[in-house]
Amino acid sequence: MRRLPIRPLAGLATIGLLTLTGCGTQAAGPAADAADAGGADRTIRAQQVMRLTKVHEKTGMTLLEGPSFDENGHLLVVDVTAPAGEPKVLRVDVGKKTSREVYSDDRGAYTSAQFSPYDGRVYLTDFSRGDIVSLAPDGGDPRTFFSGEVDGARMNPDDLAFDREGNLYVSDSRGMSEGEAKGRVVRIDREGKQATVLADGLAAPNGISFDPDYRGLWFSELTQNRVSYLLLDGEGNVSSRHTAIRVDGGVAQTDSIAVDAEGNLYQGLHGRPAMAVYDRYGERLATVEVPARAAEGLQSATNVAITPGGTKAYMTVSGPAGGYLYTFDALAEGVRQSNGG
Repeated sequence: MRRLPIRPLAGLATIGLLTLTGCGTQAAGPAADAADAGGADRTIRAQQVMRLTKVHEKTGMTLLEGPSFDENGHLLVVDVTAPAGEPKVLRVDVGKKTSREVYSDDRGAYTSAQFSPYDGRVYLTDFSRGDIVSLAPDGGDPRTFFSGEVDGARMNPDDLAFDREGNLYVSDSRGMSEGEAKGRVVRIDREGKQATVLADGLAAPNGISFDPDYRGLWFSELTQNRVSYLLLDGEGNVSSRHTAIRVDGGVAQTDSIAVDAEGNLYQGLHGRPAMAVYDRYGERLATVEVPARAAEGLQSATNVAITPGGTKAYMTVSGPAGGYLYTFDALAEGVRQSNGG
């Protein structure tokens, strides 16, 4: 999703174009109706929760990403383009509609956040430096979990997903700034000692998420508007790979991915404040949109977190109007794969 200088940062979770990442939502009927409508593409209208950030004077942008619920039900959100001295990770109380700084530093451009099932720490991908950083749940004790080259090249890590054992699967958008298909999907063991390339030759891979059974990985390619599926064996190796969904986004591009308990994919869009929802077979079920009156000042809906065990979804939306949280009713309950990354 990104890279610095600021202007190219756009869409980091879909970087590269502009400034982008309590509740309910409705469509032309409840969201559940979308699943019962025989696969018809329905419009779900998201509702504004709050504005989290304004455009930063120093960077000319704000871009919210990586929403992830902590164990207390608060939502962590990263601001990719926040300059030094301003909050780069925020904790949001969605009920009270308040937020506070969790973490900042003078160097990182963090494009995703997710809690590890292995050690409970928060893991952040630093797109600009190529590192993966971890924090204590309260934002303290920052550590560099992984840094350096993978097969002779540094990463531009965008999004990440954890398997059940706590190993990391990272979308590496290497080559994005040059417009070359040098991107990769990289597996890093939970100790941060061994990195393995699972797929390469990719066009700016961005979103990445397991399916509910952890049998395979979905990942999107920003500059090809396609979602592919990696079938894995029991040890994290690739058994097969195929293009699964071609997203008709027009000027919008595929950003981050979340997956609910029924295996539905929520595909964020960079270039339009909306998300496309597909079932596991690639059928378009719904389009989540912000109200038309708000859309003019917003350019991207990068990612979404669905309340674990519930259906309230919180979408990060950004643009010249600022960085916002919007909410809607998801088509199924939230699980780990719809909580961060």
